[in-house]
Amino acid sequence: MASAVQPTTPGKLGAGMSIYMQMGGNPGDGATLGRELGAADAAHAFGIKIVEQFSAWSPEMMLTQFRQALAAHPTCIAIMGHPGDAAFDPLIKQAESEGIIVTVGNTPLPAAAKSYVGGGDGYAGVNLYVGGEITAQALLNAGLKPGDEALEYGVFNETERSQSDRGLRDTLTKAGVKVTTLDISPQVDADPSLAVPILVAFIEAHPKLRAIGTQHGGVTAFIPQALKITGKKPGQILVGGIDLAPATIAGLQSHYITATLDQQLYLQGFLPVTQCVLSAAYHFSGLNINTGAGVETPASIGGLIPLIQRGIR
Repeated sequence: MASAVQPTTPGKLGAGMSIYMQMGGNPGDGATLGRELGAADAAHAFGIKIVEQFSAWSPEMMLTQFRQALAAHPTCIAIMGHPGDAAFDPLIKQAESEGIIVTVGNTPLPAAAKSYVGGGDGYAGVNLYVGGEITAQALLNAGLKPGDEALEYGVFNETERSQSDRGLRDTLTKAGVKVTTLDISPQVDADPSLAVPILVAFIEAHPKLRAIGTQHGGVTAFIPQALKITGKKPGQILVGGIDLAPATIAGLQSHYITATLDQQLYLQGFLPVTQCVLSAAYHFSGLNINTGAGVETPASIGGLIPLIQRGIR
């Protein structure tokens, strides 16, 4: 039976619109592909043109990409908050003054959310500090105990992005775990394979190490390699990471990875495009959506494999 309610538009809701969208890492990598596919599916569903921007997680490049997007004057610009509110605010203010909608994914911009929410500045991503807490709790549930030694290998030099690693570190510390923090360099941030010799050296220098935690998806994927090089058996060192890169999935299946926070990256691609279209078409304000609130473990990963192989999960 046909509905008596008619669509609000004769064609696709985003027809004629365009969005420049920051994807984060490098095309097709494990911490980026799901976001690319989500954005592509949303663009197809709404009929909006999407221009992808990749930065290898460089905050400076993200600012440059925003300026490039401004020059093109699209309907919307979807950004990541790694550079921070202070760096982004004048650019967002300029975009708003020119009638360009700005929305945020993956890493929040709290001040921008307060100032520009009425114009469509939303957020699609994890509550970062809570995500770190969830990952830490998974390690504690797996047997990490007070007095055990742990490494938290994370990005601590970016105000907002570091909240996830801080949440992981703080939760373990409050539980009585002896945590050593090690900062991920910009070089490792851009090429996570460079983490392997760093982790190997740390593991060899700390024979009592019981756990490794990180909230960097690329680094998570390379931790099993470092464990194998140092002769560690699955489960000998507990590992809590993030995202579902192919090597991370293999690490879960082999039990080298204990738990990984599932950000549901597909949603971080699909939802900012949706936000853009709804705000441009109907002046909806910004939506704040938490895309990740749980971990995947060796016990849970099997059922997701078909979707992971498609790049959706």
